[in-house]
Amino acid sequence: MSFLDQLKTQANAVKSHQDQQQVEHDASTLATEQACSTVMFYLEQMVKSLNVIEPDGPKLSLDGKTPWPAMKLTGFQLDARKKMLRNREVIDYIGVAWQIVPRAGRPVTGSVSANFLPDLQRLEARLAAGWVQHERHEIRHPEKNTLQLVRLDYTTQSRGNIRVTPDHENAMLAFRLANLNGFGLTNTTWPAAQLHAPVLDELAKMVCGQPSRFA
Repeated sequence: MSFLDQLKTQANAVKSHQDQQQVEHDASTLATEQACSTVMFYLEQMVKSLNVIEPDGPKLSLDGKTPWPAMKLTGFQLDARKKMLRNREVIDYIGVAWQIVPRAGRPVTGSVSANFLPDLQRLEARLAAGWVQHERHEIRHPEKNTLQLVRLDYTTQSRGNIRVTPDHENAMLAFRLANLNGFGLTNTTWPAAQLHAPVLDELAKMVCGQPSRFA
């Protein structure tokens, strides 16, 4: 076999491999987009229902000792964005956001304090995770001016969020869940082929504070 024939053989092998990869990419992209459509439709219906029901919110406390009033979930909104992938328009992400507010009356003010850095860091992490409006006050010794403690004044209003990010290469969907069971984030990933109504029911249960196997 001449060297040119060897080059042709190598080129054909590379081309065959590229064609196979393209077929696999196309199949993964199609499966992922189908899953995104299923998720989008389900979340759209969920949002409509929950905006009427306004289910009870999670039991919240920043320090584990000062409970917030009974909360509810309201103002659900669905959002989705697209992007270009290999000259094809696909879903970039799907999001659902809502407000967590007192069941009765308006948000009220409260305060928590800490005089140790680890405790303060935990409190500030929860405030940040919950998008809680707050003000930070340093309490100092009147004569020595040394820092005695930090007081955090907050308003009892928070937000919840679901963000779904598809991975078209691997036919997977990543779910980022914020403040569904309290202050904090939960991350989980599901194969596109498994995202049917029974699995999404588990997500809806989680939003409503019911026992769930979703994450």
